[in-house]
Amino acid sequence: MTAAKKKKEYNRIKEVLAEKGKTQSWLSAEIGVEVRTISRYCSNARQPSLEKLYQMAKVLKISPKDFLID
Repeated sequence: MTAAKKKKEYNRIKEVLAEKGKTQSWLSAEIGVEVRTISRYCSNARQPSLEKLYQMAKVLKISPKDFLID
């Protein structure tokens, strides 16, 4: 298995954005971070702080737990 296939996914930010019809650029502007940061969240290369997770949930009008994978 390659390293990419072993990578653990912790969030579903990318999927939530698609479900809501929103872009990474839109989300970055709404919560005040760089698009590159949102991209890293979406690829699970980096995880948002709890504060950012709550900010994202608020602007997307969802529960923060909707971002998490069991």
